[in-house]
Amino acid sequence: MSAPTPKTTRQPTGPEGPTGQLATWLTTTSLEQIPAGVRERAAHLVLDGLACALIGAQLPWSRTAVEAVLALEGDGGVPVIGWGRTTSGPAAAVLNGTFIQGFELDDYYPAAPLHSTSLVLPALLSTASQLPSVTGAEFLRATVLGFEVGTRVGLSLHGSEMLSRGWHSGSVFGTHAAAAASGVLRGLDAAAFEDALGLAATQSAGLMAAQYEAMSKRMHHGLASRNGFYAAGLAQAGYTGIKRVFERPYGGFLSTFGEGHNPDATQITKGLGQVWNTEQITVKIHAAMGGLHPAIDTAIAMTTGRTIRADDVASILIEVPDAIYHHGWWTPERPLTTIGAQMNIAYATAVALLDGHVRPEQFTPARIDADDVWQLIGRTEVKQVDEPQDPTWTQHGYNTRLTITLRGGDVLTQALNQPHGGPDDPLTNSEIREKYRALTATVIDADRAAEIERIVLDLEDQIDLGRLVDLLAAPARSVLD
Repeated sequence: MSAPTPKTTRQPTGPEGPTGQLATWLTTTSLEQIPAGVRERAAHLVLDGLACALIGAQLPWSRTAVEAVLALEGDGGVPVIGWGRTTSGPAAAVLNGTFIQGFELDDYYPAAPLHSTSLVLPALLSTASQLPSVTGAEFLRATVLGFEVGTRVGLSLHGSEMLSRGWHSGSVFGTHAAAAASGVLRGLDAAAFEDALGLAATQSAGLMAAQYEAMSKRMHHGLASRNGFYAAGLAQAGYTGIKRVFERPYGGFLSTFGEGHNPDATQITKGLGQVWNTEQITVKIHAAMGGLHPAIDTAIAMTTGRTIRADDVASILIEVPDAIYHHGWWTPERPLTTIGAQMNIAYATAVALLDGHVRPEQFTPARIDADDVWQLIGRTEVKQVDEPQDPTWTQHGYNTRLTITLRGGDVLTQALNQPHGGPDDPLTNSEIREKYRALTATVIDADRAAEIERIVLDLEDQIDLGRLVDLLAAPARSVLD
């Protein structure tokens, strides 16, 4: 079954510019025009995002978020994933996005860092609650187009440069992903899409200093999802937004967020409908910030066939590019919060060396404060290296070299240009399904997990998504209890 494509009626004010071209493309791209492989990959990304939501629903900081948000917003008609409770559409978007981002296990797009499912899926679930019915095909089409918009807007701001400047990049350009997805499901025309993109842009925000200790880092993408949901809903009601928001030289999205680093508006429409960024979205295998994954993979590779204890290590040197250095390195101090541990390259590398993996159990309070971990952190030096490591990779921001000097005098060194799961070495769909099953096994019953998987991987033939929503809404267990 394919989703109907709404007919374009009203035109945007500047149809020849990137805003207008994007708005028109959103109204005219049918599900059939999306390659079958892209649709299949998108369904697997949805599956991964829902696994992350179920894992994230009952984390301690998620429980705090639920208590606070429901006290502010009250009950409503939209399910809160893994809770058996409902709230308003905007509040549900905040919370469900917070859950997907809750344990740093969700997807990311390396070239322009954002977490696509935490933006798109919550906005779509909240939007679907306002419609008489939504088919799986309609949901899938909206998902792919939302993925494409978010990544393209991020590329126009040179992606990782936003991190280097202190912005939480994904929540800055993630509002557009959520607005586009919600707008597609609502059937907006091109003029309304122009308004929705303008309304999304003016709500973009997110400060990366939240990574050190603040729970709010978990919520940034949820807030962006809510803002995109609002933007599409306001536009549908006739509430106007900034016209030609990407082109405006004063107060426009690119001119303001891109001040001082030459944004490139052509990236928004380059290869539109021919190049599908959905295929380049990375699925994580470690519970840590994506920029740390090359160091983690390298550390795990170095320990294969050997056991490394803290007393064995004299020093650790980690050489990384600008974006990872600014985003993933500061000298940590005890006590370190879970969010700080998941964002800090010294901690993530230390537990990878000692434990051979970086999973939820590496972020319990006891493990975060363990003496052997802190011995290695104290012997770690992190350097910013502007030139690429060898082997190099054309994508900036991920080339990493790890050098370990052992007390016996041996020196282990290895460079990695991207982690397993990256664009040149993606997880297979089979590996994504394995990850889904491993994660969900810890928090929901096997039959429920299998039914969610069946529906999601058969989205195009689902007449209605009510059953999926019910399965997601039921309470989940905590992975940390």
